Amino acid sequence: MKQIYFISDAHLGSRALEHRRTQERRLVRFLDQIKDKAEAVFMLGDMFDFWFEYEDVVPRGFTRFLGKVSELTDNGVEVHFFVGNHDMWMDDYLTQECGVLVHHEPCLMELHGKEFFLAHGHDEDVLLNDWRTKLMFKVFESRKCRRLARMIHPHWFINFGYNWAKRNREKHFIEGEPVFLGEKDERLVVFAKNYLASHPGVNYFLFGHRHIELDLMLSHDCRMMILGEWYSKFTFATFDGENLQMNNYVEGETWM
Repeated sequence: MKQIYFISDAHLGSRALEHRRTQERRLVRFLDQIKDKAEAVFMLGDMFDFWFEYEDVVPRGFTRFLGKVSELTDNGVEVHFFVGNHDMWMDDYLTQECGVLVHHEPCLMELHGKEFFLAHGHDEDVLLNDWRTKLMFKVFESRKCRRLARMIHPHWFINFGYNWAKRNREKHFIEGEPVFLGEKDERLVVFAKNYLASHPGVNYFLFGHRHIELDLMLSHDCRMMILGEWYSKFTFATFDGENLQMNNYVEGETWM
């Protein structure tokens, strides 16, 4: 039986990563390795460090990645892309050019008889965050602000976006990568528990966003995962219709 794969947070193109071209190639090799085993691939956001589409302009680069994604969809593999806080300005380019199903909101989806709550996680994180973060995301999501941004020349605005993302990533490098805060303080865990209380039929919650690897039972028949990231941990999850497993991609290893 073919498997369903879940990955997130590659931050392709990040100017804070020294070997970003090597990182893209590694992701492409992973996708190439699973192309004949995959029923579907779910990319749970922040696959790009910055993404903004003008009507006739998209960010340069990512040729190998976009080509491999197109190969997957051409061969009948469903590829779902959930926008994250770094690529929330995605429009229809991946849909029209690569055959990708783009989701701008979290989704409840039934996969082989199991109920999955799938999201990048920034919206759920913001629900429990301070007012400054909520205001920032409100501005980022505003259609009016997007129209104003499109009036700026792509050279200036896309460079601004990449440099903004670079400063945030370098701040994480200085302060240290995020760690699990415990069930009471980890906002995505708090959100999932609250949501489960009113939607007891959910079997799995899968998120990206936090860059930590977390595999947690919320109840006897509900499990939650946060999928790490794809620039140092190279985390992915697989679902074969019965079992959900989290793994780390190591080149040269043989795995199913």
